[in-house]
Amino acid sequence: MRHFITFKTILETGSYTSAAARLGYTQSTMTSHIQALEKGLGGPLFHYSQKKLQLTIIGERALPLVNELLTTYQHLTNLKTKREVSGELRIAAPESLTIYRLGPILRQFTQRYPNVKLILSNGTCSKNQKEVVDDVVDIGFALLPKVKQDHLIEYCLQREQIVLVTSKMRSSQFGDYTKAKNDDYFVTNESACSYRVMFEKHMETTYGAKFNTMELWSIEAIKKSILGGLGFSFLPYITVKKEIEKGDLQLINHEEQFDNIYAYMMVKSKKWRSLAAEKFMEMTMEHATTW
Repeated sequence: MRHFITFKTILETGSYTSAAARLGYTQSTMTSHIQALEKGLGGPLFHYSQKKLQLTIIGERALPLVNELLTTYQHLTNLKTKREVSGELRIAAPESLTIYRLGPILRQFTQRYPNVKLILSNGTCSKNQKEVVDDVVDIGFALLPKVKQDHLIEYCLQREQIVLVTSKMRSSQFGDYTKAKNDDYFVTNESACSYRVMFEKHMETTYGAKFNTMELWSIEAIKKSILGGLGFSFLPYITVKKEIEKGDLQLINHEEQFDNIYAYMMVKSKKWRSLAAEKFMEMTMEHATTW
């Protein structure tokens, strides 16, 4: 187990020296741990590319298995307190669900179970799925038409309405945005975002239309841009509900038939789950009934 912990720590810190400092080992001990692993696995785990430590193909294949093994080891060491809701709980969710759905759940969970260390990361829906399968996180969330990843158990929490929105100073008719000489920007988030992919595919298939696209780093930045009259966006209704009700943003009228998008909670199948994970899942399911 020490060898696997050494491998994971080198990857996390980016160097043998930093990993040795974190673990309290000498450089020679670190080297012997990795050499023992490489002998057992039949090849090198690391190589240098542009003076940066990188995983080899063997290292990349070993990583998800090492993550799973270390997670299991942590559960074994915590067996003596298995009925206490404690330990570490790792969660991955897209920004929209983190801000507009999970906030009350996270607040209630931390108040009720203060001995649980919550680690929350934001990523694209496909990245969150992969991190659940690879044991990087315990629970993942996604906005998708359907979860297609193997080795997952998915819980459909809610159908999320995705809407076209613009500022009150722009046109509310979608036909004005599909014209050939339209110069409005489609303001959106990262290219791997599920509802962005759905919108762009639909528009190209239906109209052969492509838009001037401005890609921003957060939903709040997107809203600020379209509030300023830059263009339009395609976002979960829950993220723009407040601005629409205040009259700062308006819905764009359309008759398009977009795919339904659902909020999913995902865990890895055939994996032992901690009591903290079970309690968080129960709490999420309870909150989702009121969404």
